[in-house]
Amino acid sequence: MVILGLTGSIGMGKSATADLFRARGVRVHDSDAAVHALYAGEAAPLIEAAFPGAVRDGVVDRVALRRAVLGDAAALKRLEAIIHPLVARDRDAFLRKAAQDGQPIVVLDIPLLFEIGGAALVDAVVVVTAPESVQKSRVLARPGMTPQTFAAIVAKQIPDAQKRARAHFIIDTSMGFEAAGRQVDSVLRAAAQLEKAGSHARDHSGHGNDGA
Repeated sequence: MVILGLTGSIGMGKSATADLFRARGVRVHDSDAAVHALYAGEAAPLIEAAFPGAVRDGVVDRVALRRAVLGDAAALKRLEAIIHPLVARDRDAFLRKAAQDGQPIVVLDIPLLFEIGGAALVDAVVVVTAPESVQKSRVLARPGMTPQTFAAIVAKQIPDAQKRARAHFIIDTSMGFEAAGRQVDSVLRAAAQLEKAGSHARDHSGHGNDGA
């Protein structure tokens, strides 16, 4: 099974690109969705203990939590120490199930893949990108977003140019999602070749073989 890591800075079109993979039958583990579920479940009391007032009616108030951690490195580390192990557990369960089901290719959608050292978890990294002007206009169009909040979010992310330099594949969403879909198809063709090569190597080493 080939594991693709999907990442990209805020406003680059990563979530829409993840949907393009799903539309092609590829299973995607969404780290943000896992966090949302945790914020409404087992992580909520842990976060309330660490950040009093960040939970309302048993669910983490993301705006209040963002205010508590933005610009405070120590607070961010406390939050990550709570959330990252829980997300990792969810991701590992996803990978086990995909392997059991014989999935040839899966995607791990991890916004901060490079920042958390997640590149070590995957076979190849796909970086979603767009020009800075496109990124900024997309993000500032979001409800409640301000230039100051946008700048603070970008400041804690590895610059787009550095991500692209470390990518195995790049998908540019600035030309529309039909064009992005063609780029996704190209990535999947390459991943299928990787999976085939991996299966071939396993067969010849005797692993996964009834005659081993």
